[in-house]
Amino acid sequence: MARRPRPKIVTLTDAAANQVKRIMSDKGAGFLRVGVKNGGCAGMEYVMDYAESPEMLDERVEDNGVEIVVDAKAVLFLLGSQIDYEISPLHSKFVFKNPNQTDACGCGESVTITPFEDAAE
Repeated sequence: MARRPRPKIVTLTDAAANQVKRIMSDKGAGFLRVGVKNGGCAGMEYVMDYAESPEMLDERVEDNGVEIVVDAKAVLFLLGSQIDYEISPLHSKFVFKNPNQTDACGCGESVTITPFEDAAE
């Protein structure tokens, strides 16, 4: 029996991919590393950091012409997410559109995320 294809952990919009390319070029770092951590009033926060190389269990994601790494502990929380980059007169920031996110605090910096559950299994 053939295995079904693995879903992408995250995808990047054109704006996010272009910003990642700019940041990585300016910084001279190898990868942008994405994950989640416990914290904030809603329970979790998205985190992004520079990485010279992926850690042993990190997932490598290539999308829209860029490659990022996802912290292995964050995979089930981020599965199916889209990363966008928004610019407004007051801010510019990466934004996660996450189907696993069930709530957010008023400031939007902290979120509640439930791990992905595959209904097909």
